[in-house]
Amino acid sequence: MAEAAVREVRVRYFAAAAEAAGREEEMLTSVATVGDLRALLVERFGEPMTRVLANGSFLVDGIVSRDDSRELGYHVDVLPPFAGG
Repeated sequence: MAEAAVREVRVRYFAAAAEAAGREEEMLTSVATVGDLRALLVERFGEPMTRVLANGSFLVDGIVSRDDSRELGYHVDVLPPFAGG
């Protein structure tokens, strides 16, 4: 299996994810997969982001994913768990 390409990715944070990141949006270039992004966010933002990601999900170019091997597109939303969902 070929390695995922690294490209510039627009990452948006919502609700508790934005609070944990201290921002609502940023551009990243050092990530190729959901797993790469998850690891980077935990490394950068620590325990608050770890809690968000434990039950949150990623919206990758309009498709919800928790699969660490999923390649990132150009837009990723970091979504905390939502009430009732």
